[in-house]
Amino acid sequence: MSEASMGEGTRAVRAGLPEPVKNEPTLPGPVFAAHFHLPGEVSGPYAYGRDENPTWTHLERAIGELEAPGEDVETLVFASGVAAVAAVLFSQLSAGDAVVLPSDGYQVLPLVRAQLEAYGIEVRAAPTAGDAQLDVLDGAKLLLIESPCNPGLDVCDIRRLAGAARARGALVAVDNTLATPLGQRPLALGADFSLASGTKQLTGHGDVLLGYVTGRDAAAMAAVRRWRKIIGAISGPMEAWLAHRSLATLQLRVDRQNATALLLAEALRERPEVTALRYPGLSDDPAHKIASQQMRRYGSVLSFTLATRARAERFLESLRLVDDATSFGGVRSTAERRRRWGGDDVPEGFIRLSVGAEDPEDLVADVLRALDESGR
Repeated sequence: MSEASMGEGTRAVRAGLPEPVKNEPTLPGPVFAAHFHLPGEVSGPYAYGRDENPTWTHLERAIGELEAPGEDVETLVFASGVAAVAAVLFSQLSAGDAVVLPSDGYQVLPLVRAQLEAYGIEVRAAPTAGDAQLDVLDGAKLLLIESPCNPGLDVCDIRRLAGAARARGALVAVDNTLATPLGQRPLALGADFSLASGTKQLTGHGDVLLGYVTGRDAAAMAAVRRWRKIIGAISGPMEAWLAHRSLATLQLRVDRQNATALLLAEALRERPEVTALRYPGLSDDPAHKIASQQMRRYGSVLSFTLATRARAERFLESLRLVDDATSFGGVRSTAERRRRWGGDDVPEGFIRLSVGAEDPEDLVADVLRALDESGR
């Protein structure tokens, strides 16, 4: 059976595993070496721990197999998702270049923008919905897409944007964190880079900080690799090993979480105190049509707004099966009032809720009960 013809669950379970060797583990343990035996002239893949590590290699191959099954791509892992984003931007852009960012993306992007501008790079920004980045694309060297965007969950037409960027000579990077490779394959939609925070649903247990970049073009990926060597934003071997171990259950987790997220969204749609409900899987969501054309799964995250900050905080305090915590995509459900960070342009009562792997009936009942109690 070829890699490209495997089912997604089979691929996730077996991705990146080395050829079997008698009496050896199927997934070798983490390699903690800072240096390796290197007599004579420098040769071979492993010399110094900032450059390469066998544990990274297995994980990078695994992610590449998920992002682009059966294709010749390269993946590089990083210490975090932000490190992966920064690696693409700062390895591809120079003073005088222009870059297009999402204006409604992850809240660290304004900090990234300030640093890019300090280096003499022109930064343009536009929201995700309506493919608005098209309007500021002329003359740009790189377009960064975040679809679905975090935390608003708007979606853009990646094929359309990537085609327009290519016609203008611009590179395209897609932040695939919310979708995961099982929900969306940006390279197949025309992107040059697919990048993500592996901290979230990809690894799914809330115990790993990780990022990665996958791409086809050897020269572009060589620049990303060089940036990783210079900046040293590398994953620890234990984190890489934990991430690879976690990939084996990715399809199981994603399918359970996605199905429950849709059930919860449908239940919340019936609640009058819930406004501005967003989940791309809902048939009446503004993003549903485009999402259905490019996504195979809609993700584990939904968002909605309660009337006031106080009501939102009472709701979060009333939850029993949902932790009040940041991040998303884990097997334990989490929720938070996003405005508390100050970086997102959302109402005070805006809630981002990440659906975990709890029994669907239990989770839905807990959320509806918390809504009832917080309204008293």
